[in-house]
Amino acid sequence: MELLAQGAEAKIFRDKNKVIKERLSKDYRLPQLDDSLRKFRTRREAKVLHKLGDMKFPSPRLHDFCDNRMMITMDFVEGQTVRDVLDNESTKDDYQILAQEIGKKLALMHTKDIIHGDFTTSNILKETRSGELKVIDFGLSFFSGKVEDKAVDLFLLDRALASKHFQFYPGIFEHTLKGYKDTFPEAEAILARFEQVKNRGRNKKK
Repeated sequence: MELLAQGAEAKIFRDKNKVIKERLSKDYRLPQLDDSLRKFRTRREAKVLHKLGDMKFPSPRLHDFCDNRMMITMDFVEGQTVRDVLDNESTKDDYQILAQEIGKKLALMHTKDIIHGDFTTSNILKETRSGELKVIDFGLSFFSGKVEDKAVDLFLLDRALASKHFQFYPGIFEHTLKGYKDTFPEAEAILARFEQVKNRGRNKKK
């Protein structure tokens, strides 16, 4: 197996056409609490991936999970992160199309009450073979029908676009919102709350 990445929460391995995600234990947590948290998060991520599979949403397909070993097995997606795609010079004239697709993907998840939790261009891949955008890394994802949670998801994307793709901002977020609104019938309520969340963020900086 090939180690693809290691973060604070997990190690990601590639085994041919599959990815194996193994949640890491934390020494600073009580062992019983650590096991409980990792099991809960493993089950929750697996449930989200299963739901996305039922939706035929463009994300890795769940193969198996084991909450005793804290592992999830899913499809390997061959592709380039949208973050890197947007950094490419050739993207400068058509970033608007990518942005609208990003908004559509987030809206599709929100219509099914799926909150990604870390929806950034680093967690969206442009698949090599098809060119389709596929969303990855649902480690922080959860189910919620709350307007607030969806607005926060949108706010985190806005902040990520502003910091990582400032050369296209604010246009890139405006096109993202177009894709979001075109896809999600209840978008106006989310966008109204998004403005409130954004204002709270500004007030905290003062």
